[in-house]
Amino acid sequence: MRGYLIVTAITAICTFVFTVIVWKFSLHFKLYPAIRARDVHTRPTPRLGGIAIFLGIVVSMLVASRIHWFRLVFDHPGPFLALVVAALLIVTMGVADDLWDLEWYTKLAGQLLAAGILAWQGFQIVSLPIGGVLIGSGGGSLVITVLFIVLIMNAVNFIDGLDGLVTGVVLIASGIFFLYTYLLVTRTSPTDYFNLASLLMVAIVGACLGFLPMNWHPARIFMGDSGALLLGMLMGVGAVSVTGQMDPDLVTYDRAAWFPLLLPILVLTIPLIDFTMAVTRRLRAGKSPFAADRKHLHHRLLDMGHNVFSAIAVFYAWTFIISLACLLSMLLPLGWVVLGFVLGAFACGVLTYWPRLQQRWPRLPQIPSEETMAVRRRQHEAARGRLRNIRPGR
Repeated sequence: MRGYLIVTAITAICTFVFTVIVWKFSLHFKLYPAIRARDVHTRPTPRLGGIAIFLGIVVSMLVASRIHWFRLVFDHPGPFLALVVAALLIVTMGVADDLWDLEWYTKLAGQLLAAGILAWQGFQIVSLPIGGVLIGSGGGSLVITVLFIVLIMNAVNFIDGLDGLVTGVVLIASGIFFLYTYLLVTRTSPTDYFNLASLLMVAIVGACLGFLPMNWHPARIFMGDSGALLLGMLMGVGAVSVTGQMDPDLVTYDRAAWFPLLLPILVLTIPLIDFTMAVTRRLRAGKSPFAADRKHLHHRLLDMGHNVFSAIAVFYAWTFIISLACLLSMLLPLGWVVLGFVLGAFACGVLTYWPRLQQRWPRLPQIPSEETMAVRRRQHEAARGRLRNIRPGR
């Protein structure tokens, strides 16, 4: 566990430093797009945070490759190099899209190419129990793997619309997924707790921790498509790589065998619902499934009466409840897990529809508007400025 904590800390520190550098560089050269009609922020903000996330993760991986605990992970450099190439491709394409707005088919082609590189170099769904039969690697496995990774990438990218939203959701989901992979590997390989899936998850957690201070509302920098697609790709790769560590007997008979692929889908339930609704809505309107609009779930929460903080809290709460229920189903009787999930879902439902409940019962505590929050922030900043100007007496 110490090795994973070290990688997390290194990734967080490096990502934060690179984020500050990219932010200042973007402001100096005015590398930020104009505000669009669907945007929530009110001032031009750089969207190249994905570069900092990529650099922070790469540096931490290079450091991890020199730590003896992870020697088995880097014994075969081919898959790691493929991961770096695919990540670089996604980040480059995402930066180009953030600066010049690429066509949807260009972005989809880049995602398929990156996922194809990963699948070609061994990141494939090795085994899966369907009717007690193991599905081995091959052409079908490659296609399923590519589609799975592309799905996770776009699900993460589709909710990138509020300050700190994607960063926090991915942080929670990856933290839970790391605990799952760690518990799984202690069962299947009790003498060696270090594997690529767990390493990727702690790197994602560290990157999110390092990026969140600059991305929290009001955000000074966004991760953009480059960061959201990169985090989604790494989550998908982590999930796929776990299937190669499953014991065949466990795969055939244990329900936990489904978890490597189900867990990232379940913890991204809200983003996947948003993705499905958006694609369906746009296809019905005769538009591209990747055409942007202002009808995402986070937009609807704002229109319902939530401010940015409470809307983010809704996503965080649902992600945490679903992720925790998935993890606890491995450790506790299913009945207790279902009961806890129902209670948690009820609390999340109340939080989600709180503005509607306020309209019906006006005496309930009110969610402050965004204008009120902005006034409070200015007052807080002014108070901090006055405190800094007070000189202590002799």
